[in-house]
Amino acid sequence: MMFLSTEINSAGAGLAALLGYGVVFLGLIALMLVVIAVGKFFQARDQKKNTEPSVEAPVAPQEVAPAPTAPGSAGGVKLYDVEPKTAAMLMAIVADQMGKPLNELRFISIKEVK
Repeated sequence: MMFLSTEINSAGAGLAALLGYGVVFLGLIALMLVVIAVGKFFQARDQKKNTEPSVEAPVAPQEVAPAPTAPGSAGGVKLYDVEPKTAAMLMAIVADQMGKPLNELRFISIKEVK
């Protein structure tokens, strides 16, 4: 009836602790491998979407010069058949009519309607 004994010596306690730590670390390693695998799956899926040719309007956009953006600006603007000087005037007029500073507005693209 030795297996029903409630006395645990230090060697038995140490062995139980090491087995417990081992089980926990194996579980963490398995979880880490699952997270890495799922991350690689989604990265591959996103890269596949980005490499597929997009079917959009055949008009090639004229991008604003790739100069560094000013502090407080909202990024670049795609121009379709519009000169940069004309686009700047239009953005200034819109900002003035709205009564807001230009750096608080976000212009995504400007296209001339013919």
